[in-house]
Amino acid sequence: MMFDDVYQVITTTGEGLYKDKGSKFIAIAFPATNENEIKEALASIKKKYFDARHHCYAYMLGADKATFRANDDGEPSGTAGKPILNQILSKNITNVCVVVVRYFGGIKLGVSGLITAYKTVAQEALENVTIETRTVNEIYALHFEYSLLKEVMRILKEEKIEPLTMQFELDCILEFGIRKSEANRVIERFKKIHKIAVKYIKTA
Repeated sequence: MMFDDVYQVITTTGEGLYKDKGSKFIAIAFPATNENEIKEALASIKKKYFDARHHCYAYMLGADKATFRANDDGEPSGTAGKPILNQILSKNITNVCVVVVRYFGGIKLGVSGLITAYKTVAQEALENVTIETRTVNEIYALHFEYSLLKEVMRILKEEKIEPLTMQFELDCILEFGIRKSEANRVIERFKKIHKIAVKYIKTA
């Protein structure tokens, strides 16, 4: 999936509350960077709200938003997880999970009532979080002779790049991160220096 080199994440947790015909919906939105974090948080929430009827959720992960899931946890298909996920999409955020806990009040809300409840409470939780914009960065490693160190450091200084790791011996290795949209231009500067090898590591 193609994506821009900026994305938005949440940095705090947020909660929401919605009540209808005796049913109570509690939403918890929290930051997450992988599915294991979500599993652990979900287990903790289920333990805390052990007496609730449903623990529905949706999440979105990755700068490219390629990993996502919606779970209805026993509610009629499409009435819980999807409305929660749609709120995440409407906020244009990622690395986030929203869990909605439902206490059943004895009166059925119907499909439209459930969709409204899960959508509204998820929206409220996401209005109570702090959102931060981040850049997609590419990590590279430079391999060069010690005699070229001064030239390498000059480019890094001019480009306002802080090295991530440095190993200065007879043969030097230096890793750095750079914003995706700037990467090609800066890499070309290093490639113009004779005897510098540039290796792409990962996108973060």
